[in-house]
Amino acid sequence: MWAPVELLIRFEYHLHKFMFTDSHCHLSYPSLKENISEIRKAMKDAKVERALCICTTLEEFQDVHQLALTYDNFWCTVGVHPDNEKVQEPDIDDLVRRAKLERVVGIGETGLDYYRLGERTLKEMEWQRERFRVHIRAAGLTGKPLVIHTRNASNDTISILKEEIAVAATKGKNVRGVFHCFTETQEVARAALDLGFYISFSGVITFKNAADIREVARFIPLDRLLIETDSPYLSPMPYRGKTNNPSYVPFVAKQLAEIRLESLDTIALATSRNFEQLFTEVST
Repeated sequence: MWAPVELLIRFEYHLHKFMFTDSHCHLSYPSLKENISEIRKAMKDAKVERALCICTTLEEFQDVHQLALTYDNFWCTVGVHPDNEKVQEPDIDDLVRRAKLERVVGIGETGLDYYRLGERTLKEMEWQRERFRVHIRAAGLTGKPLVIHTRNASNDTISILKEEIAVAATKGKNVRGVFHCFTETQEVARAALDLGFYISFSGVITFKNAADIREVARFIPLDRLLIETDSPYLSPMPYRGKTNNPSYVPFVAKQLAEIRLESLDTIALATSRNFEQLFTEVST
C-alpha cells in the first residue's frame, strides 16, 4: 500500500547515511490511525526516523497525545487550527497545562486562514485573530515553539506575530516557531525569517504548478529549513491524489535537494538537525 520498496529503489537509500524527519503530520486522522503499524513499517523502510503529530482541536488532543506516548519516535503538539469552528475554544491555561505533559513539544497548529470567509468580512474574523494571540501567548509562557498555518492572511499573521513577540520580549519571553506547509511569497518568508522562524515545505513543492514556491525554497537558509508531509493531505508526486503518510517525506527532501543543488544527505541531515534545534525537547 505504501510502496516502501519503490522508495528504496527510487532513492537508493543504501547509499545514504542520514535519516529523515517529518515535522508535521496528522496521524490521529482515521485514514492513518487505522493503518499505523503499516505506516510505521513504511517509515522505517524509507529511513524516516521521526514524526511530529499535530493537534488541531482540544477534542482530539488525547488521541494525538496517545500516539506520542505509545511510540518512541513520535512527539506531538497542542492547539486549535484556525479553520476549526464550533469546537472547544482554548484559553491560555488550557494550552499551557497540556503543553507541560510528557512528549508535547509545541503549540499549534495555529494561525490565520481567510480562505473560507464566505459571506463574512475580515472584521468578522476577529475571533480567529484572538485565538491566534492566545496560542502565541501560551508559546511565550511555555517556551515551546509555535506551529503556524497561514492562508490568504499573511499580512495579519506577520503583523500579529510582531506585536505579540514585542510584548513577550518586554516580559523576558522568547517566541519562536515554524511556518508549516509554506506556500507564500519570498517577502513573507523573509519576514518570517526576520522574526526568527523556520520555514517548512511539504509535497506541494513537487507539484508542476508550484514553480514560485520552489523559488522560495531555494532562498531559505539551510539552517532554517524543515520538511513535512502534512499527512494525510498533499501527497508529493508521484502519489498526488492519494493518501499521504510520513514515509513520503523523502520525496520532499529530494525535490529540495534538486532545486537547491545540494545532496539528499545534506537536506536530510540539515532538516533533522533543524528539527532538534527548534523542538529542543526531542531526544536525538
